[in-house]
Amino acid sequence: MTMLQRSASPTDRSLLSLMASVFAVFLVTGAVLPALPLHIHEGLGFGPFMVGLATGAQFAASLLSRLWSGSVSDRHGPKRAVSAGLIMAALAGLLYILSLLAVRTPALSVAILLVGRALLGGAESFIMTGAQSWCLTLAGPGNAGKMIAWIGTAMFVALAIGSPLGSFLYAHWGFAAIGLATFAGAVVTLALVMPIPSVKPVPQGDKPVAKVLKAVWLPGTGMAFAGLAYGVMTAFSVLLFVQRGWEPAWLPFTAFAIALMVARVFFGALPDRLGGARAAMIFVVIQSAGIGLIWVAPVAWVGFAGAAIAGFGYALVYPGFGMEAVGHAPAASSGLAMGVYTAFFDLSLGVLSPMLGLVANTTGIGTIFLITALLGLCSVPIAARLLLSSPQPTYR
Repeated sequence: MTMLQRSASPTDRSLLSLMASVFAVFLVTGAVLPALPLHIHEGLGFGPFMVGLATGAQFAASLLSRLWSGSVSDRHGPKRAVSAGLIMAALAGLLYILSLLAVRTPALSVAILLVGRALLGGAESFIMTGAQSWCLTLAGPGNAGKMIAWIGTAMFVALAIGSPLGSFLYAHWGFAAIGLATFAGAVVTLALVMPIPSVKPVPQGDKPVAKVLKAVWLPGTGMAFAGLAYGVMTAFSVLLFVQRGWEPAWLPFTAFAIALMVARVFFGALPDRLGGARAAMIFVVIQSAGIGLIWVAPVAWVGFAGAAIAGFGYALVYPGFGMEAVGHAPAASSGLAMGVYTAFFDLSLGVLSPMLGLVANTTGIGTIFLITALLGLCSVPIAARLLLSSPQPTYR
């Protein structure tokens, strides 16, 4: 019986409110995905490297703030972490608008935009780390995989809806509308979060960071390889489909996100049933097959299908490896564990997204989808190692 099938208890209402908050903030985050590459490339006149740098700036900032956000969540409560993240997101929206005042000086405009992207990366770190820790505390460790999946589902449903919304806003009112939506979405979400009761922080043991790093580095490395699929879809799918003349160009990421949502709705409990490592191993192969299909696609519908297959596969890779990370970390450091685990994901995207942009300048955008598919498969032996070292799950 799922959370939605039971009567609405106070805990259920808090979980639903948290998911609604994640949905609201990532709705406006998704709105920038189709607009940002076009704004930088067509509006400011920069090439794929700058597009990759602007995308990577968010992930790099998320990486740098993961330990901080996890520590704040564990020591002061996840509500403080989520609230701080929403304030940063509101400021990022204002910087988007400020960057438009300098469009006649493209270098200055893109510099302000990069700061806004970095600030949004910090906001994402605090919001996701805090929300995940909050949900894990409310739902209990027996539902770790499901909670990670449900939070991610709320995020990707928002991204799927946000992508066409962003295309509409950008087409009718330009990048200023994206900035206003980001600011307003963060403020509204903060109003949703404030009434939710906070949870009491758990006392920390000695050297929690060292213990968490030791527990998390292996599943984190697996996620670093697999997670690049998300980065290549957000940063380069729009440009690839525009280059190939396939419309609508926003549909690949929306198909990716919708397929992810479907997989998590119907199969979200699999990591808890099969074990996180086994689920990650199975679904990362599906993910890489989808990314590879985009690379070889001769016509638009094959590319759209590849995006959907990739999203379906990616759906349970993140919660699968995430369940392994939380399960091996000290119980009092779930927020820090999720922060460190996601930092590996950020490290992958923050470093490799700009590098993929450089490769695209030389070999073309399509090649980086092949590279991403092959790198994703590198996480299979890591999942196998985790599978051998983890207790075998009870099937039900």
